Amino acid sequence: MKRQQERAEYRSIIADSWNRCIGYGLHHDHEPEPANLDDQERDALEQDYEALLSTTETEVLPYYNNIMSNSRCLILLTDSEAQVLKGWGDRRITESHLRPWFSTGASWHERHAGTNAIGTSIATRSPIQVQRNEHFLKLNRSIISSAAPIFDTDRTLVGVLSAFSDAYLPQAHTLGMVRLLSQSVENRLIVRQLGGDHFILTLNTTADNIDSPWSGLIAFDQSGRVIASNQRADQLLGEPLSGRNLSSLFIENRNLILNHSHNTPIQLTTTQRVRLSGLLKRPVSVSPAVTKPSRAVPRSKSPEPTRSGVSLEEIEHGDPLVRRCADQACKVLERGVPILICGETGVGKEVMVKALHGTCGRRGQPLVSVNCAAIPPELVESELFGYEAGAFTGARAQGSLGLIRKADKGILFLDEIGEMPLAAQSRLLRVLQEREVTPVGSTESIPVDILLVSATNRPLSDRIDSGEFRADLYYRINGLCLELPPLRARLDRAELIRRIYQEHRDDGQPDSLNPEVIAALENHPWPGNIRQLVNIIRVAVAIADGEDVQLWHLPEDFLAEYEGRREAEQKPVFDASSFSESPQANDNSSKDTMSQTLVVYRQCMGNVSRAARELAVSRNTLYKRLRDLGVR
Repeated sequence: MKRQQERAEYRSIIADSWNRCIGYGLHHDHEPEPANLDDQERDALEQDYEALLSTTETEVLPYYNNIMSNSRCLILLTDSEAQVLKGWGDRRITESHLRPWFSTGASWHERHAGTNAIGTSIATRSPIQVQRNEHFLKLNRSIISSAAPIFDTDRTLVGVLSAFSDAYLPQAHTLGMVRLLSQSVENRLIVRQLGGDHFILTLNTTADNIDSPWSGLIAFDQSGRVIASNQRADQLLGEPLSGRNLSSLFIENRNLILNHSHNTPIQLTTTQRVRLSGLLKRPVSVSPAVTKPSRAVPRSKSPEPTRSGVSLEEIEHGDPLVRRCADQACKVLERGVPILICGETGVGKEVMVKALHGTCGRRGQPLVSVNCAAIPPELVESELFGYEAGAFTGARAQGSLGLIRKADKGILFLDEIGEMPLAAQSRLLRVLQEREVTPVGSTESIPVDILLVSATNRPLSDRIDSGEFRADLYYRINGLCLELPPLRARLDRAELIRRIYQEHRDDGQPDSLNPEVIAALENHPWPGNIRQLVNIIRVAVAIADGEDVQLWHLPEDFLAEYEGRREAEQKPVFDASSFSESPQANDNSSKDTMSQTLVVYRQCMGNVSRAARELAVSRNTLYKRLRDLGVR
């Protein structure tokens, strides 16, 4: 369904472009006159765009020389009006009559060249790929082009980067490369214009891919006010960031971020409860100790568990189902069996993987986490499989390895694997079968030795039925399927609350919460599970500011739900007076059914799937009964 919607939107974009071309008075046989700039005009144009040109050459040329040198591909940089500033690569990709349109000064605006990747990207302000027959002018129907806009620090369109390919590379990958390059140029513009006087915070879903060109970038001043951000940062945080303050974006204290070491990753949680990894670069004029620390300083510990600091004993405190999952996973992982972890968002799937990594025989090797839902679809293959072995130096060389090769000898954790694009699924299946990786743009296969753990919060069977996930890949990754219970069904909930509070409390606060707060936390339904619990406790500790945590220190929305539940829960689950004495109304079988449901659910230790099978009912029916019982 999602793919059908995307195709419909794409067809609409092309149709709208054709309508604009008709409005410009173009017809399919139109042949515009190419530009013919003299040397003086060409020099003036290049001088006007010196910053954009030099920044692009720094990003584009190394990438082209190492990745696309084996393919017939041409890259063009244009200004915001679709006028060509410079080109790199193979100009022999098409007929000779089109070559003047790849020269400096040529215009690819829709009013001149009809529907094309550059002009249509400018019109839509978004990346686009135009196939041969989708071009409005017959003149251009021998080419396939991809383009992505470039925005400066003020989000003003300053140029477009495009690639014309002979289809040697996969077309989706060509568009992904263009997006990657345009993002690199935007990042360079932000650092070049603002890095000298402002803090630069690089963000991504994990520390393993924080040096990727598609990382989010935020520039802010000493007060924490955001001066500029790239599109990726806005996407990661779910809103435009310009003018916002760090204190309204992250749960972490602003001073904690400003004083963090410039060469070590920092774990951050957004106010929308999204976990990110960051890397801070401070301006030369600001020393690390410039900011005043807050009065209530947390004890020296990382806000999130590090991959080497989690043990299997820490992930459960008396819940038999979680313990069984951990024991089984530990045994089969050592034998190389792939593991698929299921469960709702926030139940601790990633923490479980970190605990397994810290316990198994590969604890000294890398654990590489990949959030498949957070990587732009066109870039998944490049990020997973790498660009070409040994093509780059420094940080770029590390990025070119690909995340699978980074996990060699260790564990690869694919979170939200159900969101992986189909093209990448096919290549991943081949890697898992042959234990070899072929980087994009290369013919050389490189052996890899990885243990695979995958996770999903959505039933993969549904995505298989809809054609969005390969059945053969599902059976390849599903050696052992574990379903972690939601927090509301865990039997160690009270101890879990106590441990999390102890981890995040300030020095001087009591070792335990008062009974009223514990009761409120224990009886909450926790739709966000453990992740939500951690954030609620951290907020309460911060608001308490060194004092004892009281009920009113909990967030307002949490308290409102708590008060509403207290009123609703005044009547018992089974109220004998609510049953009539008449045989018709007194449904003893109904009460027996509910009692049996509760007994079986407890015997299955909160495993919904297993309990539903034992009761011979659907999961939805069981969920409804449990809600009626007040269990879920």
